[in-house]
Amino acid sequence: MLKLVLKRLSFLLTVSLLVNGLPASASEFDTLLCLEKSGKIAKDYARDNRDNNYGRRYYDRDGDNGNDGRSGRSGRSGRDATVFANGSAVSLDLSGRDGEDGEDGEDGDRPRCRRRYGGKVKRNIHAPDGGRGGDGGSGGSGGSGGLLTVYYNNITDLKSILVRSQGGEGGRGGRGGDGARGCRCRRRSWTVESCSGKKGTDSYKCKKRRYRCYQGSDGRDGRDGRYGSRGSLGVLSLIKGKQQLEADNPRAELNFSELQSKSIRLSKNRWISGNGAVSLLAPGSVIADKYREFDKRIERDFQIVWQEKQPISNFQKANLKLNLNNDGKIEVDFPKKLWLDISKQQEDDLTKLVVNHAIPEKEVTELKPADFVGSDENLTFSIVDLAGKSDVIKTRFRVEYEIRGNNGGEYEYEIPPELVTQDYNRFILALGKLPIPKEGLEVGKKVRVKVTAIRSLGKRSKKQTIKWKGRVRNR
Repeated sequence: MLKLVLKRLSFLLTVSLLVNGLPASASEFDTLLCLEKSGKIAKDYARDNRDNNYGRRYYDRDGDNGNDGRSGRSGRSGRDATVFANGSAVSLDLSGRDGEDGEDGEDGDRPRCRRRYGGKVKRNIHAPDGGRGGDGGSGGSGGSGGLLTVYYNNITDLKSILVRSQGGEGGRGGRGGDGARGCRCRRRSWTVESCSGKKGTDSYKCKKRRYRCYQGSDGRDGRDGRYGSRGSLGVLSLIKGKQQLEADNPRAELNFSELQSKSIRLSKNRWISGNGAVSLLAPGSVIADKYREFDKRIERDFQIVWQEKQPISNFQKANLKLNLNNDGKIEVDFPKKLWLDISKQQEDDLTKLVVNHAIPEKEVTELKPADFVGSDENLTFSIVDLAGKSDVIKTRFRVEYEIRGNNGGEYEYEIPPELVTQDYNRFILALGKLPIPKEGLEVGKKVRVKVTAIRSLGKRSKKQTIKWKGRVRNR
């Protein structure tokens, strides 16, 4: 019963509004607005900083962005083929397949916009933006042409072989979707009067405030997808004779302990390049002009000779990378965190790598200050190597000597070898023999010393700075 009464009251109120018209304030704010699906005006939120005092908005939400198109799949590469040329006619199609086209991006959605209000609006309004169009998907790349391997005894027999080994076409890129139009304001600004106090009294005051409607931005159009690249032509490989080639094994990666007391064999088939592949085959053949022909088989052995004092098992995490090049030489890529003193020995097809010393890089820069004693010409600065590797690592020094206080100064010198005394892992630098002003070497003088040690082993080098500050003293 109560529901029926409420429905009838709602109906009568609607009829009354239609007959008598909307309130004056409604026509004054004839502005475009976006509503939520429920029909209710959403809560207001801060947006940009276009109005510091009234940076709030009514909105449902911006239009949804269109989905990006799916990229096309790449075409399959053509099959590889191996034939024996004996003068009999052979026709082969080893062409790659075309790539798929990319899908078009979806159009952006328009936000839901409303043209009228049913009451006063006392705040700025930012109309919703249109959704951007989705980007088009990229076209798939064309598949490469297949590889053709021909065994022959007479090169002229290749004229009986017709091959088509072209690359597939790339797929077309999808088109970008259109961006949607944002909501527009029919009225860009309006004034609302607000009053307080009791009408007819001195306390009754009114003030007017202007509000604005900001138009929604149009969504950008999606970008067109790129076209896929064309597949590459197949390649011709020639082998004189009928003996099948063995597989290549030109590279290896092992740690030191895996090479202890044994050797490893690397091998590869060496090829030479030539031009004019199409002219060697039957007319109408399609294949890359550059071809390769088998030259010879290369096999080499590699072995470690360990002469470092530490056991080789201490270096299980240090890997060597080996590569056999076309000249028959084994290239070695050493671990970066390990300093090595090495030499190579070649015995026929065996390459021996002699490891005289192996030092972890972190142990290279473990120099620490020990003593700063003496005065005048007898002033010395001692530095000790805590890792105990200075019998192997070469070390040279530079010094920056700063005299502090009045009439001070800063002096920099390369310390000559004759002024460095090395006692196993202890270095004594005769600073008093350098051309430092005499007053900077006197007892009680405040100084700051910075020594740069340049440590090197083979082709590796690294710097370390050792600092000290205090007063010059005899002992």
